[in-house]
Amino acid sequence: MIDYLILGGGSAGCVLAARLSENPGVQVVLVEAGRNIAAGNLPDNIRSRYPGRAYIDEGNIWADLKAYIGAPKGETAGRSPRRYEQGRVLGGGSAVNAMVANRGAPGDYDEWGAEGAKGWSWETALPYFRKLEHDFDFNDDYHGQDGPIPIRRITPAKMSPFVKSVIDTMAARGHQRRPDQNGEWKDGIYVGAIAVSDKGERVPTSVAYLSPEVRKRPNLRILTDRFADKLLLDGKRVTGAVISDARDRSKTEIFLANETIVSCGAIHTPALLMRSGIGPGEQLTKLGIAVAVEKAGIGSNLMEHPSTAVSTYLPPQSRLRDLDEHHDHAILRFSSGLKGTPEGDMHAAIIARSGWHSVGQRVGTLFIWVNKAYSRGHVQLKSTDAREEPLVDFRMLSDERDLERLKSAFRLGAETLLDSHMDGHRGTVFPTSYSPRVAKLAGPGMANQIQRGLFGAMLDHSYALRPWLIHSVVTLGIKMKDLLADDKALTAFVSGAVGGVWHASGTCKMGAEGDPLAVTSGSGEVYGIAGLRICDASLMPTIPRANTNTPVIMMAEKIADDIKAARQAAVTQARASSPSV
Repeated sequence: MIDYLILGGGSAGCVLAARLSENPGVQVVLVEAGRNIAAGNLPDNIRSRYPGRAYIDEGNIWADLKAYIGAPKGETAGRSPRRYEQGRVLGGGSAVNAMVANRGAPGDYDEWGAEGAKGWSWETALPYFRKLEHDFDFNDDYHGQDGPIPIRRITPAKMSPFVKSVIDTMAARGHQRRPDQNGEWKDGIYVGAIAVSDKGERVPTSVAYLSPEVRKRPNLRILTDRFADKLLLDGKRVTGAVISDARDRSKTEIFLANETIVSCGAIHTPALLMRSGIGPGEQLTKLGIAVAVEKAGIGSNLMEHPSTAVSTYLPPQSRLRDLDEHHDHAILRFSSGLKGTPEGDMHAAIIARSGWHSVGQRVGTLFIWVNKAYSRGHVQLKSTDAREEPLVDFRMLSDERDLERLKSAFRLGAETLLDSHMDGHRGTVFPTSYSPRVAKLAGPGMANQIQRGLFGAMLDHSYALRPWLIHSVVTLGIKMKDLLADDKALTAFVSGAVGGVWHASGTCKMGAEGDPLAVTSGSGEVYGIAGLRICDASLMPTIPRANTNTPVIMMAEKIADDIKAARQAAVTQARASSPSV
């Protein structure tokens, strides 16, 4: 009998496998749908500290996963789903993301506790943020030096001239330079915290936590290219799962476990539970799924950080020289000032290059997002087929507060790049978005490569015709001056071009047991079902003001300790209740 069956080998699953298997007296099995990656076999596009190739490789993601993104003011007519990149390799999002290692605000974790997630606060989260990291730049009460995740910041010598110019411009416009993004929570300009190794390479959790020594543990078994079809239930107790070969679904195995921990992420975790008969009863019944346990909150409360972008042509002297360097050099944390919103509810990443290809090298970007979003979407099953992706609808901007803040932030970004302090370090300023058209052109292939090369050369040599070329080919006629002069035009652009930041969260939220939409306790235990926990971004009751990967690692560290404490308590109770000899 397995003690702990962990379904999903992403950022959280790898942490859990490493921490729980520290006890040689327990048996741990980790199951991942994607392929195995380890320190000795990282593909180049994952290893590189420039992350722009990892997530466009279909071998690294759920290639068929699509999502509806925007629903401005609740409007859903005429929408089409877009590809939504999520990692499908051992290490999950930590293997394909931008490696940004920020934490969010202390108030985010206090808010979780106030929302009913018992045991959560900034006071309880901070020790686990410290535990997971080795910060090479700061050593104080906020930081750890002994954790598996190395965190660094780019040096001034390696920072691109464009980013330096943007920082200077922002400072001239009244934003304060500050030293540590993961220190005291204040608005300001920060050099970004990035998780990279001594060699300047990515360190996914499949490397940082599942080291060669950990993988040699006799009580840990790692199974990759395996698909979690459904959970097994005996009444209201989960007893294990049905696992199939990712390539040959006819090959199935049954794994029985004392405790099953689902760590499949905010999209695939609710889908697995619903396929297993745990979820909103009406939805399951319509698909012919027998309702084992009614859970109305599963699949609801889907959150993301809605984003937009402002870009500029980079003259040669402003470009990043080292094309292996990370692109996200600095950030602006700022407050919208909208009534009822918290400090630091907005974020702008200052991007040195906007794509791995020749055109991206010629474009700098302010990638801007609402860092505390209020819009909510949902995940629903489309069929009982475990291999069919669920329906994902983020409904971004459905809460008008998100729309108004994103518009205001767009104006801030445009005014920054158009400021005279940027003279000499930027050319034509234009609105951008990660649209399906842009994503397609960014993909691999000889035809795309030739197109990008020709267009890059044309940008460099078009001189006076460059603005016309950009507006004709890139923005399809949309001009910055028109957006800034016409609020209706800006509303239409932001509404149509809104994107995410690949921070899906919230679909199995923690909360008080009496909350009808709460799925789990603060320790990830699913209410009303024995033997089942969840540990991934789906637990977040509200979205933190951060890239979500580091908070997920933190959550897994804490929940691993919660699981260990629960086991020890059970052992102690058993000893106390057993008759003396």
